[in-house]
Amino acid sequence: MEAARDHGAAPSRGPAALTSELTDARLVGRCRGGDGDAWRELVERFSRYVYAIAMQGFRMQEPDAEDVFQEVFARVYEKLDTLRDDDAFRPWVGQLTRRCCIDRLRTGSREEPADAVPEAAADDVLGELEQAYDVHEALAALPENCQEILDRFFARDESYRTIGDALELPAGTIASRISRCLTKLRENWEETEYPARPENR
Repeated sequence: MEAARDHGAAPSRGPAALTSELTDARLVGRCRGGDGDAWRELVERFSRYVYAIAMQGFRMQEPDAEDVFQEVFARVYEKLDTLRDDDAFRPWVGQLTRRCCIDRLRTGSREEPADAVPEAAADDVLGELEQAYDVHEALAALPENCQEILDRFFARDESYRTIGDALELPAGTIASRISRCLTKLRENWEETEYPARPENR
């Protein structure tokens, strides 16, 4: 089983790419049913997450991260039916990735790492990545106007006046819009909280 790798831009997709509209749980359900398009979407959706754990959490070089990537999705393909809760797919794949990374470091890598990475440090990075993923998902669920105003204010560091001019809104209303959008973001984030990580291996 060869998983499609994706470091950057996603490949062009056909009509079946409607799977991108599905929740993780529904996508996993389709994969269980043998839907090839759903499987490709699942790999694409979580590829960056797996690479981030390997390269940021465990400081792996790219060749080793690629080996981990292939191993993780081979295990996902083989063991998906052992996952008890489809809503827990992301924490499950996160733990699979962590175990694959640890196995890789213990058995030796293609390139010797400069320093051994303490597991506790990797756990800290994994927690940060999961939190960032939660925020990203919650933000993506917001209406486009909220996504834009929050992106302009927090990511681009634009002033109320600049945002107001760009969006053709009175500068005085920007603060209240941001506040409302942050409330929606918080609600979405709370709804994406996941159950405890399963112990399936």
